[in-house]
Amino acid sequence: MVNGIIGKKVGMTQIFAPDGTVTPVTVIKAGPCVVVQLKTVSSDGYEAVQLGLVEEKSPKNVNKPMKGHFAKAGLPPTRILREFRLDNGSIAVSVGDKVLVDQFSEDDVVDVIGTSKGRGFAGFIKRHGFHGGRASHGSMFHRAPGSIGASAYPSRVIKGTRMAGHMGVERKTIKNLKVVKVNTDENLLLVKGAIPGPNGAYVLIKKRNVE
Repeated sequence: MVNGIIGKKVGMTQIFAPDGTVTPVTVIKAGPCVVVQLKTVSSDGYEAVQLGLVEEKSPKNVNKPMKGHFAKAGLPPTRILREFRLDNGSIAVSVGDKVLVDQFSEDDVVDVIGTSKGRGFAGFIKRHGFHGGRASHGSMFHRAPGSIGASAYPSRVIKGTRMAGHMGVERKTIKNLKVVKVNTDENLLLVKGAIPGPNGAYVLIKKRNVE
């Protein structure tokens, strides 16, 4: 069994408990997915499965290599392909098997992997959370970066120095999110809290083994 699935972020909403407690949740359209390829230790050096997300609209432009890849599996092309590692002792799967949201249940703990929103060019205060200087008494040091390198040695700015630059569009993993509700009829998964990316972004949901 594959302990994960590909999903698409729908948006955020709230769930009200009978006692009036409000829980913020993110709605994810999880799957359905299909196993497109199996990776084995003998051929690839590791064990994993390649899943394809089945969507209402199939991709229009598929190049010849991908056409051959899906033809070998005997499946129609999908737009999104992602790999999931298999744990030792996992139930055997085969090409063509469906991976659905029913593998999850309430109170499961999952990790969600996605790409954060793009923020364009941002200053170091917004990008890295610096405090900046005093905002009064003519300090002239309100949102300036300050010293970024010594003049004598090494006489250069060291790579990796936190400065202004492009912000966002990074792979982010949010760990230990609780599954609040599972809707198998509409392939919906509701997890507590926020996940990376804008509405409509593709994400990976991986189940954690909590002992």
